[in-house]
Amino acid sequence: MPEAPERHVFVYGTLRRGGRNDINRLSPAPDYVGMGEVRGVLYHLDWYPGLALGGEEAVTVVGEVYRISAELEAILDGIEQIVPGADSEYFKREVEIAVQGRPVTCLLYEINPVHVRERRPMGHGDWIVFHHG
Repeated sequence: MPEAPERHVFVYGTLRRGGRNDINRLSPAPDYVGMGEVRGVLYHLDWYPGLALGGEEAVTVVGEVYRISAELEAILDGIEQIVPGADSEYFKREVEIAVQGRPVTCLLYEINPVHVRERRPMGHGDWIVFHHG
């Protein structure tokens, strides 16, 4: 059996270390790779944020990059309530994230634009600082 390709995930909200859904408390545990950043817009939805990639108001959004297993990816999909079709609150994307200056292809859960149409951007890209500040 060939080994499954290595997967990485970029987490920017409640899945970050110390967050409500801290990925480090999940099983099977992920491997921390490093801090990463991507250009986008963070929105405050309730007790969690949503990230829209790119855009005119884009800022540098910071998060953590982890190496994950297929089992953990399925658990994350459940937390983010990924469902097929256009109604999902989040969409899974594969994006290049800069991790200490080198690109790493990561899964990222991007907010469905429909859910942030009436929302104002947070104006900066660090959910943990915003939420605990």
